[in-house]
Amino acid sequence: MQVGAHAQEIDQVLNGGLTGRDDVVRDSWRRCVETWGLDPARPSPVQVLTETELRVHREQSERLIAIARSGLDHLFRQVAGQNYVLLLADAAGVTVDFFGDRRFEDELRGAGLYMGANWSEKLAGTCGVGSCIITGEAVTIHQTDHFDLHHTPLSCTAAPIFDTSGHLSAVLDLSLLRSPQPKASQNLAMSLVTAAARRVEMANLMAMTRREWVLRFSASPEFLEVDPEAAVAVDDGGQIIGMTHAAQRLLGQGGDILGQRIDRLTEIGIDDLPELMRGRPTEERVIRLSDGRALFGHAIAPQNPRQPRVSGQSLPGGLSSLAGGDPGMQRLLGQAARLAQTSVPLLIAGETGTGKQKLARAIHMCGTAERGFATLDCAALDPASILALQDRKDQAGTLFLRGIDDLSPAGQAALLRLLHDSKLRVIASARADLAAGVQAGAFRSDLYFRVAGAVLTLPPLRLRRDFDGLLDRLLRQSSADGLRLSPAARAELRSREWPGNLRELGSALQVAASLAEGPVIDVTDLPAPVLRRDEGGEDLETVLEACGWNMAQAARRMGVNRSTVLRRAQRLGLSPRQ
Repeated sequence: MQVGAHAQEIDQVLNGGLTGRDDVVRDSWRRCVETWGLDPARPSPVQVLTETELRVHREQSERLIAIARSGLDHLFRQVAGQNYVLLLADAAGVTVDFFGDRRFEDELRGAGLYMGANWSEKLAGTCGVGSCIITGEAVTIHQTDHFDLHHTPLSCTAAPIFDTSGHLSAVLDLSLLRSPQPKASQNLAMSLVTAAARRVEMANLMAMTRREWVLRFSASPEFLEVDPEAAVAVDDGGQIIGMTHAAQRLLGQGGDILGQRIDRLTEIGIDDLPELMRGRPTEERVIRLSDGRALFGHAIAPQNPRQPRVSGQSLPGGLSSLAGGDPGMQRLLGQAARLAQTSVPLLIAGETGTGKQKLARAIHMCGTAERGFATLDCAALDPASILALQDRKDQAGTLFLRGIDDLSPAGQAALLRLLHDSKLRVIASARADLAAGVQAGAFRSDLYFRVAGAVLTLPPLRLRRDFDGLLDRLLRQSSADGLRLSPAARAELRSREWPGNLRELGSALQVAASLAEGPVIDVTDLPAPVLRRDEGGEDLETVLEACGWNMAQAARRMGVNRSTVLRRAQRLGLSPRQ
């Protein structure tokens, strides 16, 4: 097809004159013209990153590449004799892994079917990888479906790979330099690439949730254990903390299943999972969904001893609004739920911006409605203002002491007198290690034991495993316009250190929502990081656990080189817990 004829067809389709293209292609062509400002009459070959730029993208995808490698190698062996090229692209559209016939390396490079090629729709126009990223669905972009005439000899079939939180993390693409004319000739390629993407998601879920129950689903008992269709990870409280994309479609019924209790979506609970293990015939492992459908289930027990799970129903009061997919937060909130029903004074520890006051108010909300909630900012208190509060000590309610580690010695003495024989429920917060302050003589031990009957320590944002969920929740709070983040912007936010934690992230999203000119927040809309966090005392194993043992990601969080992290881990004998 000549340049003029191809451009003319695109123009006719966009103006409603032709209907010979499917919706995915028509919508993509429209974006290419109206959003990206591309010109079909002006060829723009795929851009290829420099080795340095590619190294950054590969390091960010290091863990996924390792998980996917064996499965993709098996897939390529299936199609190698048919001249296919297999590409793994990251969420930004950059090819980070490649399987192809090295004899045609120059031709593949010229076509962009090679390592380091950027197949984002913004740069390459309508293409398999780019359209898959935009739609989140498997697509075939065949020959003249491509917007750019430079790519029309190609046939590209791509399937998305989602992470355990339901966010697109990569694209698997099976392409031909030249293919038979009918688009239907790529139906087998579509079946192969979607099955391979599903298996990569399954392997990723299993690698990420070794300490949790995993429940696999299949419509057929014969494939239940060897090639299940979907899976979810369930924590010790019965809440779904990870999933494959197929599980969202299978169980979601239009809603998000992440954070839902398994017994609300099915007729089984956490205590029923042992009945679905290998000791029972597969045909007897039937699971009824809440809408009456029946599937077969295979439960895999945690590989490590489980922590005692929170008994009872879902989290009470405002605690449920703080829940997410982070196992550590789930355990902490379970403890908070139990302690909320007592009069034990609580100390909430954590860095600036981790949500200490929100947790205190949520604990208060678990009590009766008539109880008051009073906040005292300890940094602004002097002994005289503390003693002026004597008339409140006989009132029932919660007294929240914000930043108790900021109190002067005189202020500590006055507060201790105020709390003597008080009916108030005391909840205090501190940024610093208050117990260390007692040992150093900076904080009174008698006051410490008066306010720290139990200590709840909130994890910093950089160590939370539910970052994407928090990101989406804060974005919804920042904008009522349904804004979404581009994959590049999401990746940029994931890589930052966040010394201000949730407060800093929320502020950054508010700024980005205000600056975004369209429905998508891109990297250029994000404000620059404000401060770098001091990582001197960071526990390496804790950071690695939070990063899923991705050395490159851990290095970015700690502000050091990847080789430094690897060397320290080897010296300390650290390895992933099995």
